[in-house]
Amino acid sequence: MLIGELAERAGTSTRALRYYETHGLVRPGRSANGYRVYDEAELAVVREIRSLLAVGFGLDDIRPFVACLRAGNSSGHVCPDSVAVLRRKLAEVDAGIDRLRTVRQGLREQLAHAIAQREETCLRLRRAAR
Repeated sequence: MLIGELAERAGTSTRALRYYETHGLVRPGRSANGYRVYDEAELAVVREIRSLLAVGFGLDDIRPFVACLRAGNSSGHVCPDSVAVLRRKLAEVDAGIDRLRTVRQGLREQLAHAIAQREETCLRLRRAAR
């Protein structure tokens, strides 16, 4: 299939495909007239790339998944290098969640303090008005 058909079937753009190619993730063949031609295996690779990008992986993180697919596996997630990337990414996400929990707790405390001060100020104003 030509680049336009691959882009359409994968739900991406030809520009993105050329970008993946420059990073060594997509490997087109060439027709006699120099056009990029892709086989069905590249469609699976592009779909894997897009799904991993959508959840926050970078192109370097994606390499082991692509290599796993190219090794003939039905999924890019089953190879040891891919599992290592998944573990690292999960640890990053867990650390981010921990940071956000800390921020949330700090915000709750600031809000509670602000509400208490506001109520105290309102109470003082009411007393002074009497």
